[in-house]
Amino acid sequence: MGSFYADCLKLLKKTEGEELNMITIDGVVGAGKTTLMDIIVKELGYTPFEEPVVNNPILDKFYYDRERYSFPLQVFFLNERFNHIKNASKIPKAVLDRSIYGDVIFAKMLKDGGEMSEEEFDIYLNLFKNMMEHCQPPTLMIYLEVSLEEAVRRINNRGRSYEMDTEISYWERLNKEYEEYFDAYSASPLLKINVDKLDFEKNPADREYIISLIKNKLDSLQLKEVR
Repeated sequence: MGSFYADCLKLLKKTEGEELNMITIDGVVGAGKTTLMDIIVKELGYTPFEEPVVNNPILDKFYYDRERYSFPLQVFFLNERFNHIKNASKIPKAVLDRSIYGDVIFAKMLKDGGEMSEEEFDIYLNLFKNMMEHCQPPTLMIYLEVSLEEAVRRINNRGRSYEMDTEISYWERLNKEYEEYFDAYSASPLLKINVDKLDFEKNPADREYIISLIKNKLDSLQLKEVR
């Protein structure tokens, strides 16, 4: 399975002489991606690109009828994320809450679970590959690793009814796919952070710790943030 993700990532090719300063944050639902993006914006002066979950006409329907809405939802996300990457590539410092690079994680999981047909997945995959050929790797990929139990706890605390009503086996499958994807990830520098015991939203020490990890990684890549 890792080879599938590795093959997808090979489509990304860095353009020589074109330096990006783009951070992408990924992880399962509830890992803290949006919170960390907001912190990076405030602390490091990056421009945010939020995951398109607000004003999404399909997302809540998807959780109650995945077989019906898997394909249109994935195409919606793919198009929005491609647009984000195009715009983020034009500015000096961008941070993205999820991105096109890992979009295929969800599509593959839904296909494997029988909630997206083989024909739909093939159409999606062709679109994904065409778009990825026009994308550069991010400067830094941050993966927020979280256990299934902690992710479910955070989902329940967040209180979105369509997420809370989703069976735990769905989140278990998603977490497994994320682990496989990032085991295969080699498209760019990667910072993997286990967030099970971190609360960087409310705990200043945890917030300082995670920002120090990111700053140190950026410094090692010879990228200077605005202080």
